[in-house]
Order: sequence, then structure tokens, then C-alpha cells
Amino acid sequence: MVVATAAPTQKRLTMQVEAIAADTTAIRSLDWDRDRFDIEFGLQNGTTYNSFLVRGDKIALVDTSHEKFRQLYLDTLKGEIDPANIDYLVISHTEPDHSGLVRDVLELAPNATVVGAKVAIQFLENLIHRPFDRLVVKNGDTLDLGNGHVLEFVNAPNLHWPDTIFSYDRHTQVMFTCDAFGMHYCSDATYDEDLHKIEPDFRFYYECLMAPNARSVISAMKRMKKLGDITTIATGHGPLLRHHVGELTGRYWNWSNEKAQAETTVAVFYISDYGYSDRLSQAIAHGITKTGVAVEMTDLKIADPQEVHEIVARSAGIVLGTPPASGDVSKATLDAVSTIFAAAKDKQIVGIFECYGGDDEPIDPLVTKFRDLGIKNGFDPIRITETPTEATYQLCEESGTDMAQLLTRKDAIKKMKALDSDLDKALGRLSGGLYIITAQKGEVAGGMLASWVSQASFKPLGLTIAVAKDRAIESLMQVGDRFVLNVLEEGNYQHLMKHFLKRFPPGADRFEGVNTQPTNNGSPILADALAYLECTVVSRMDCSDHWIVYSSVDNGRVSNPEARTAVHHRKVGNHY
Repeated sequence: MVVATAAPTQKRLTMQVEAIAADTTAIRSLDWDRDRFDIEFGLQNGTTYNSFLVRGDKIALVDTSHEKFRQLYLDTLKGEIDPANIDYLVISHTEPDHSGLVRDVLELAPNATVVGAKVAIQFLENLIHRPFDRLVVKNGDTLDLGNGHVLEFVNAPNLHWPDTIFSYDRHTQVMFTCDAFGMHYCSDATYDEDLHKIEPDFRFYYECLMAPNARSVISAMKRMKKLGDITTIATGHGPLLRHHVGELTGRYWNWSNEKAQAETTVAVFYISDYGYSDRLSQAIAHGITKTGVAVEMTDLKIADPQEVHEIVARSAGIVLGTPPASGDVSKATLDAVSTIFAAAKDKQIVGIFECYGGDDEPIDPLVTKFRDLGIKNGFDPIRITETPTEATYQLCEESGTDMAQLLTRKDAIKKMKALDSDLDKALGRLSGGLYIITAQKGEVAGGMLASWVSQASFKPLGLTIAVAKDRAIESLMQVGDRFVLNVLEEGNYQHLMKHFLKRFPPGADRFEGVNTQPTNNGSPILADALAYLECTVVSRMDCSDHWIVYSSVDNGRVSNPEARTAVHHRKVGNHY
């Protein structure tokens, strides 16, 4: 039931309250029009911020909401209980979209005890700047609320925040997981009834936020299995999981094991509460994992030197966010950075990015230290002189992808040579047309040469395109995104093919020197193309190293009806 709505002149913000189990209520903040979240990826279906009340003899509030919902959320909370009666405020993690109203809730519930991991409590001290009662919990600890409700806590760091914990109510078999198993998907549906509808957002959310922490996902899920049956997963974003718990958690398990079994690993070091370190590192990590290379993310603020040494020792590459040069620099951070340099080896490659925290350690001395150790750059140092934009995050993602491709290039060549030559030549006889995909979303644009294109349906008019997972344009071809398929002309395509085949450095303008025209859907048309089709992505299918992208065709035009489409003939079928 929707109980409150923001003013109509604002973007749509609504509240929903629903009982989800005995003595357990979901308070969902529905952000219908949010189109971007944290890192560079856009949202097609808004998002929600979910909070929960558990009423035993004592009352626990699990998480709060985003500060944009301040009045709506607090009014809704007051409509359910007198906040002064809240005994415990459980903090699953301290990312602002879930803890943005902690200070406000504590003003209304001054006697409440804040429950969280040790790191979460430390973060909150810096966040709310007021004394509060606290209860630090670790894996296996319990909190008895009475009337059968006993919360058992599961340590789940890096999902996707270093201080994350899950809470499991034994009485109702509800697991509160905050970011894990969630999705950015806003609708009136409280639960996951329509699996087909939510699948793309569920997978996209995993790939952006959880895939870089695949090993941590596996560790948390192993702990979950010891708890017993879970009937409902009360997520922090999107619909709660109830109808497809086994199916969707199974997908997390399989995806994470695939990521964790990668032969090559990159260690990504960041500082969770300094500047934009966490978001920039997540974008770089996302770019790395698109290639099949695994990532181990470590927060320098709470890192154990021995653990840092082990991570660096088993990694082929290192990514480091610049730490603060002075001020509140923890000893753990300084020790961790020193350990990185002590453990680094000359066969590794490195990438360094500025965090734009106001007091970054100068980037050049860090680059010099690695160079003196004989370590080469995996990508050029990322220097940030203004608040990060969409283009900045795209630069980070592409830099991560370039680094991972550099690490796996030799193995990729070996695998190509190892395939059966007869099969190779036979598969290569599958010919295709020559096309260039162009897309623009916000200030980020991309272009890619493609030949694996086919019409797929009449009603509606639709086509499929196979897009390699490590292509930069893949991020601009999510469900709901729009793009243009430019058809190249026989005898007049070499200049365009040459341009889009070249390797662009991260963040480069793909259309520099190319004649383009605007379209209705916002993506550029290549002026020298034979024809163009304006398309909208409808669905995506995972095919190992490619996505099969099915799209509706909304508009199109042929510039020369007498000309023919350029055709691409390959000699082999195991690489482009």
C-alpha cells in the first residue's frame, strides 16, 4: 500500500509499507525516476531503498533510507510506530543510500542501540558526529528480540561495502541482505513474482556491483548455508526475493564461481570513505571483470598487512587509489600501502588513479616507485581535476578492461592456436555483413565494428547482435538503451572499417574525424553509411564470452537503394 507521495513537481518519490512476515514490516522508498546510480551504469527502471521493522518484545529497525526521502520516510515510520520505542537500529552497511537517515532516526530514538560490524560503527562515528549506544557484532553473533525473533548475523564484507553484515531472523526465516541479491528495479510489486521481467536488472546489478567481489560472494553464501531454510531475502534495493529464492541465489553462486575460477587476478586497493575512491575503483573493477579476469577488492583503511601481502603475491596486476597525503590517515592505510610496495614483483603491471579527495597523495611519486621496482603500467595514470562525471567513470571502466586484456593477451593467442584447425576453417565460412554500432547515453558515446548481426523477428521488427563482453560499447547496450546500427556499403566502407577497428585509448572520442548526423534516439548516424536502423534493446542473453542483444527496430532509412551491403568473409572461426 502506498502511503505517501512527494510533490508532483519533483521526480516521483513514493513510500510503500507491507507486512512480509510475522511481526515484520517492509518500508520501501520508491525512487521511480532515478536514472543513474553510484558508478557509471545507468538505471532503466529506477530503484528502491528498503528498510524493515521487526517487532518482538523489543523493536529493531533494519537500515534506513536515502536522505532525499527524509520527510517521507520519517513520516511513514511514525505512522507505523513511535520511533522512541525503537530498541535497536541494525546497520547492514553504511553506504549513504541506506544509512542516510541514521542521524535523524537516532534523534527520534535517542535510546536505541546501533548494531553493526566493527567497521560500520567506526564509519558511523565519522558520519553522524554524535554519541550513541552501540553493539558490535561479528559472524555467528545473535540478538534476541523476544517473542521468538532471534537475529543471527552473517559477516559479508565487500558486498559491496567493507562493513556489510546480513541479519537472519530464525523465527520468520527472513534474511536481510542489504545490497546483495538486490537490483535497481522500481515497481509496486513487493516481491519477485515476474522472474522474466526482473532478470535483466538482476544480472546487470550483479555484474556491476557483485562480480568484482565474487570471492566475497562465495564466502558469504557458504556462511548463509549454515543457517537453515531462507523463505525470503529482504534486499536493500528492488523487489524482495520470495518466489524464486533458490533460482536467483543459485545464479549468484554459479556466476561467482565462474568469476573466482579465473586464472588471472587483479588486486584493487581503494579507501571506502575517501573522496570518490570507492566508486572509481568499482568502475575499474567492473571493466576488469568484463574480460573474465578476477578481482580482489581491498579497503586500505581496514586492511590487514599480512592479507594485503598475500593478495598482492597472487595477483598479476595491481590497481591503487591514491591515499590521502596527510590529515586523518589511519595506520592501517599507511601499513597497507607500504606492504603493497614490499610485496610487488617486476612481472606484475599496475594502474593508479586519483581519488579526488582533496588531499590525495601526489600520483607521480607513486608511479615512480612502481617504475623503480620494474613494474609497467597496465593503464596510464588516471588524473582527476574535477568532480567525476559519466565520462570519468567510463574512462575508469575502459582502463580496467585494457589492463585485463593486456594480462590475458598471451593466453588468448595460445588458445586460438590450440583449437582444431578443420573446425576453425569450417566455422570461418559463416559470413556476415559489415556494420558499425553507434550509441550515446548522456555524455558517454561509443562505436564498434560488428558483423554478427541478424534479423530476428517480424512483429515487432527486431534484430540480434553478438557483442563481446569486453567491448566498451557493451555498457551502452543494456535493456532499454537505444543505439543505431549503421549498415556499411560495398566498395565504400574501408575508411570506416579502418577507423573503428583501431584500438582507442580509454576515454577517447570514437567519432573524431568521422562525419556524423543526429538521430531521433540520440545516437549518431554515420553519414557515409549505406543505411541506418534506430534500435532499442529489449533483452540480452548470456553466451559465454558474448552477449546476444535482441533489439526492436524503431526507425530506419536507406541512402542508396541500388547499393549492396558490405560482406565480411573470415578464414577462421575462433577469433575476429
